[in-house]
Amino acid sequence: MSKLTNCLVKRNTSCVPIWFMRQAGRYLPEFKEIRSKNQDFIKLCLNSNLSSTITLQPIKRFDLNAAIIFSDILMVPYALGQEVKFEKNEGPKLSELNLDFFLKKNEKEFTTILKPVYEAISKTRKKLDNKKNLISFIGSPWTLIVYILGLKKEKNVLDVELVKKKSAEISILIEKLNNFLCLHIKNQIDAGADLVQIFDSWSGLIPTDMLNDYCYKPNLYLVNFCKSNHIPGICFPKGL
Repeated sequence: MSKLTNCLVKRNTSCVPIWFMRQAGRYLPEFKEIRSKNQDFIKLCLNSNLSSTITLQPIKRFDLNAAIIFSDILMVPYALGQEVKFEKNEGPKLSELNLDFFLKKNEKEFTTILKPVYEAISKTRKKLDNKKNLISFIGSPWTLIVYILGLKKEKNVLDVELVKKKSAEISILIEKLNNFLCLHIKNQIDAGADLVQIFDSWSGLIPTDMLNDYCYKPNLYLVNFCKSNHIPGICFPKGL
């Protein structure tokens, strides 16, 4: 068992794990070279060979204890039928949500669309030293919904009135997303990942009176799923 896993399951460790924010070495020149030849970011995430190669790039340069699979939290709304584009200097842009189409997606379709992600994990696990962990990840329901429904006025400002207007839709989406996120966790672990990190990147924008419904409950659901399936996990609600 690696140092990171030992820490997560509360065993004695000789050091405190640290995490480098820029996952998959996106700052590295060898990544930039691949990226320059693959302008469509979603297609790059769905290229299992390149995703595995990118994942291992920082491991080849530095003596790290874990690799983080090259992917993106928005692969989930993509697999559920939303168009996702990454525009330079602006970040991700998602097409308008068709809720009926979104809700009709089933687990088999979802898994088939994301099969290359799981293949990348499997390929990486085979190439990775057994003493090193392979970290998978997901976005929390709230953070995904911020993108799915376009809930920000600007980069770090939430459109609170729109959130209130969309409250019924948000509740439906949280339930739907949690089911698919649990499946995504399981699929990644079955493919060879050792643990999962839950990113709630926009939890710091949630008004205090909405934290329980939009942050605490949805994330606890995912954490409890991991615990019940003996999956080591890290929950990161940014800004709280």
